[in-house]
Amino acid sequence: MKKQQQDYDSLILTEHPPWAQQFWSALEPLKESIAGHPFFTEMASGSLKVDCFRHALLNFYPLVANFPHYMGLTLSRTTDSRIAGMLEARDWLIGNIRIEQRHLFWYRDWAKGFGISDEQLDNVRPPAAMNAVNHYLWNMNQRGSVAEAIAATNLAIEWATGEWSQKVVSGMREYAKNGDAVIDRRTMAWLRAHAHYDDHHPHEAMELIKRLCHDDSSREAALLAAKEGMEFYLMALDHCFSAFYPQHQSFAAQQKIAK
Repeated sequence: MKKQQQDYDSLILTEHPPWAQQFWSALEPLKESIAGHPFFTEMASGSLKVDCFRHALLNFYPLVANFPHYMGLTLSRTTDSRIAGMLEARDWLIGNIRIEQRHLFWYRDWAKGFGISDEQLDNVRPPAAMNAVNHYLWNMNQRGSVAEAIAATNLAIEWATGEWSQKVVSGMREYAKNGDAVIDRRTMAWLRAHAHYDDHHPHEAMELIKRLCHDDSSREAALLAAKEGMEFYLMALDHCFSAFYPQHQSFAAQQKIAK
């Protein structure tokens, strides 16, 4: 029984067929734009303005707090076991919703380390440009296909998050040195968890997308969902950063110039 349970719980990664490799590669530029955003570059060096840091911690909180709910919406639709990949998606979502719920409390500890209170977190109303990603994920996890929802949520958001988390861990010491934050094992738990956890999580999400997408139409829809998730992520970052660095050129503006 133990061996059977272990096999059932495991999601074995497989080699990408050509379409999946193209799918992954098509997302890499957007992922790099997020992970390499000036917001995270400044944070990694410990030079991000503290007010900007606090603004981000507060207004990105609804994204973190609602992440288990987004996944729960998709879980509620993994009922047709006749569809290839659906049982694997169901099992994976159940396991990861528990993990995301634990991460919520760790994020609150991180925010508290920067002087943000429970009351502020529980009553925050992000600016529209920072809240748009939440509206998108609510919609996609409620109305999109299971593959689209996983692409928009677990691949698009968590892939870049894992990469920037790894980069900024060392920069936290600077805020402690300057007396701007309390940095200890408890307040660092969210960052350290995502630097490790999200390193493999996007690959698992991609594996599920491969198993759930059985034709070109579903693959194209999932790719579009992931791209839009990343674009909303970038919109939120641009708005947050520009509020304190007015000279910053947004991703949308950069795209217009490139064209």
